[in-house]
Amino acid sequence: MASNQLNKYVRLTWLIVWTPLLLLFFIISILSLEVFVDLPSVAELQNPKSNLATVIYSSDMKSLGKYYAENRVSVKYYELDKDLVDALVATEDVRFHEHSGVDFKAIGRAIFGALTGQSSSGGGSTLSQQLAKMMFPRQKLSKPGMILQKLKEWVIAARLEKNYTKEEILALYLNKFDFLNQAVGVKSAAQIYFNRTQDSLEIQQAAMLIGMAKNPSMFNPIKKEEATLHRRNVVMMQMVVNGLLEKEKYDSLKNLPLGISYHPENHNDGLAPYFREYLREYVLKDWCSKHINPETNKPYNIYRDGLRIYTTIDSRMQKYAEEAVQEHMTDLQKLFTKECKTKKNAPFAWNVNKEQIESIMMSSMKRSDRYRSLKNAGLSKEEILEDFKKPVSMTVYSLRGEIDTIMTPWDSIRYYKGFLHTGFVSIEPSTGYVKAWVGGVNHRHFKFDHVKVGRRQVGSTFKPFVYALAIQEGYSPCYQVPNVRTCIEMPGQPDWCPDNSDGNKGTGKMVTLRYALAGSINYVTAWVMKQFGPDAVIHLVRRLGITAPIESVPSIALGTPDISVYEMVAANATFANKGTYIQPTFMTRIEDKNGKVLEEFFPTTDEVFSEDKAYAMIQLMRGVVDRGTGTRLRGKYKLYNEIAGKTGTTQNNADGWFMGLTPDLVAGCWVGGEERSVHFNSTNEGQGASMALPIWGKFFQKVYADPTLKVTKKGFERPKNMGDIELDCSAYDAQSEKDIPMEELDFDGGEN
Repeated sequence: MASNQLNKYVRLTWLIVWTPLLLLFFIISILSLEVFVDLPSVAELQNPKSNLATVIYSSDMKSLGKYYAENRVSVKYYELDKDLVDALVATEDVRFHEHSGVDFKAIGRAIFGALTGQSSSGGGSTLSQQLAKMMFPRQKLSKPGMILQKLKEWVIAARLEKNYTKEEILALYLNKFDFLNQAVGVKSAAQIYFNRTQDSLEIQQAAMLIGMAKNPSMFNPIKKEEATLHRRNVVMMQMVVNGLLEKEKYDSLKNLPLGISYHPENHNDGLAPYFREYLREYVLKDWCSKHINPETNKPYNIYRDGLRIYTTIDSRMQKYAEEAVQEHMTDLQKLFTKECKTKKNAPFAWNVNKEQIESIMMSSMKRSDRYRSLKNAGLSKEEILEDFKKPVSMTVYSLRGEIDTIMTPWDSIRYYKGFLHTGFVSIEPSTGYVKAWVGGVNHRHFKFDHVKVGRRQVGSTFKPFVYALAIQEGYSPCYQVPNVRTCIEMPGQPDWCPDNSDGNKGTGKMVTLRYALAGSINYVTAWVMKQFGPDAVIHLVRRLGITAPIESVPSIALGTPDISVYEMVAANATFANKGTYIQPTFMTRIEDKNGKVLEEFFPTTDEVFSEDKAYAMIQLMRGVVDRGTGTRLRGKYKLYNEIAGKTGTTQNNADGWFMGLTPDLVAGCWVGGEERSVHFNSTNEGQGASMALPIWGKFFQKVYADPTLKVTKKGFERPKNMGDIELDCSAYDAQSEKDIPMEELDFDGGEN
């Protein structure tokens, strides 16, 4: 009897113990065979879908930014910091290297702890299971559904272990994990939280990131610093327990603060935001539409396919360009704001009437996002205008940073009209590579790009192209022309007879072409134009890469066309490149996520001038800097190397320009208001030498001070055969200086 009772208990015990295990084994077997449910295929496991950010690299291999749906850039296991791996295994899955995806010992320990109420040293979920959950996220499920999902993850984890090495699983995990604050994957997290690469983290930094794996919302270092700090120390203690960190070192590290160096990544911050936005538009609309991703059979997606775009931008030069713009434009804006306090129609000029201002304001209102939104909502014009004149809370840009204020949207339009804008670009003449690109003063508040997209009247910076035609046709820089009024007939219109901006001083005296360009004398420019005509000039500038619309009229000689800074600098670079025009290049190659080169970019070239003619033009333009309207580069900025250049100022000081050429770099700058009616009253502040030239000067000061750039102060190379071109104009110019003192010509106004 007793024996039968014992056997009964034994059978019951075996039934209780083994039945669940056998049932579990049966369910897992069924799941593995995919009888009732679908599981990821081997192909899906081997090629998991991830949204990979496209990364933009500078020529010196710095990351300029990313385009992404998720800010994720994958790294290989060997690129991971050892402390990251040690901290992850010690904290999340100490038996990671011993199990095959599912750790039944850990599961048993977790179940025993739950049943007995005793704390467990860890959960039952392995890193492989956690990775499975990240790769194939759970949906909202019932409790039975959740149990089934958990079992499916066991199967997926086992399959992951079969298809990947342990090292690959660790890398996949750290690449996949969302560390919040637009930091998906450990590479982005290291950059955003510590401004470091993922292979150069300190132990405590690695521990903080791994600590977030338990619950990133609970251990968010930006919002919950104290909780995150405690969790970081727990991770480091786990490393101590598992022999991966010495106790003495832990004791010193645990007292350190988090040391966050928060660098959020967005499209408005970081280096070269205007360039990055232009590049995005170009790659998205032009390049992607012509290139198919073989994995998707669709055009490449810059937000998901993990492209690598290698650009010509030098991060150091870009930094110096942005600093130069910021420094000068801050000072210039203060001067303009001060002047506006005395203007009746501020920020508009005194001669702009109320009707014109109303027209400008209405036009700007209709271009705004607010207007389009209200119009799409069905509001009438009257209702929209009424809405624009109601005060609302808003954040506005200022020189001191963003300001929270209350203002009507109508008044905010006028407020923003009072800011001056700029575009600056630098190109390497020998390659055509764009090295620095600053499209404005603040990308967050002023998104319009004044380098490539914007076109403004170029003023006297167009004159070198007119003179270049004369040099090409055999004239020398020392050729003398009478400084007299020149008229050009225009069929059906009055003759064109421009005046000099200096009040026609020195009329009748002989001046060289070099002296005339240095002083920006309109009489001489008109004389040159009369020799060749506007069509010949237009033909030449087309070969110099200028595509902007240009009317075939003689007044183009004084710079009436609207042209971009980008095209103006590229055209001038031809003179510095010994006469050969090189189409500007801002990308060198695009690679896919695996590093396969998809396309390389090579510029087109055109030999526009012979070397001797190009060198003659350089000598002609050197006069502008040596003794003309660009002499501030010598006196104020202490730049004494050979520099050719040209300033430009349009009527009423609406636009200020400067083009500067050296053998290693050519750069150009424009400064002006959004509206041509927003400008300085005084020529002293409003001319190109005051508005634009200082940015060029500050930029080159910084470039020359950085020996790592290897930008030299060497002179322009003289061709071996200059023929009979006369270059030494000193004897002629000395007499011209007596007749027409250059300081009296220190203004290069537009057409008068």
